Amino acid sequence: MAFFRTGAFVETLLALEGEEVTLRQPQMSDHPEWAALREKSRAFLVPWEPIWPADDLTRGAFRRRLKRYAEDQRSDQAYSFFVFRNTDGALVGGITLSNVRRGVAQAGSIGYWIGEPYARQGLMTKALRILILFSFTSLRLHRLEAACITTNLASIRLLEKSGFQREGYARQYLCINGMWQDHLLYARLKDDPPHLVR
Repeated sequence: MAFFRTGAFVETLLALEGEEVTLRQPQMSDHPEWAALREKSRAFLVPWEPIWPADDLTRGAFRRRLKRYAEDQRSDQAYSFFVFRNTDGALVGGITLSNVRRGVAQAGSIGYWIGEPYARQGLMTKALRILILFSFTSLRLHRLEAACITTNLASIRLLEKSGFQREGYARQYLCINGMWQDHLLYARLKDDPPHLVR
């Protein structure tokens, strides 16, 4: 895996390259492909996400999204990436490290989505492994957390395959698809043994 930086709309454009996928910060030129993939995958994604704003797929909303991503990264609060397949450069999804806490916590929360045409191909597993390495090495975090709806079996498999351990159950934890949903809580520590990754 290689970490590299290139010039972009923020001070630097961070990209994390892995064996099958590359994580790169979104940029304005990604809008058409992102909007098309999100629209094509809408029915697939809606059950697992907050309600989409009416203008969610517009260029203006995308520009505001990029501005927020850049501000969050500059303040070390969050790091947002799009996931690209290395074989053809196709945008396949997104992954974010958010709610970064420093001080005595040194922790962050992971969220992700994948377009329906690319689901069940192992691409998000590869992306998550890259983000885990980046979080524990470059960002020097101690703990990564994730939450998923109790019925989201694909997300549960992804987290457990990636070495996350179930730590709890949170009632009505997040408002997803317009309803307060119970979530399973997962975490992975920097010092967890490598054999936890299956």
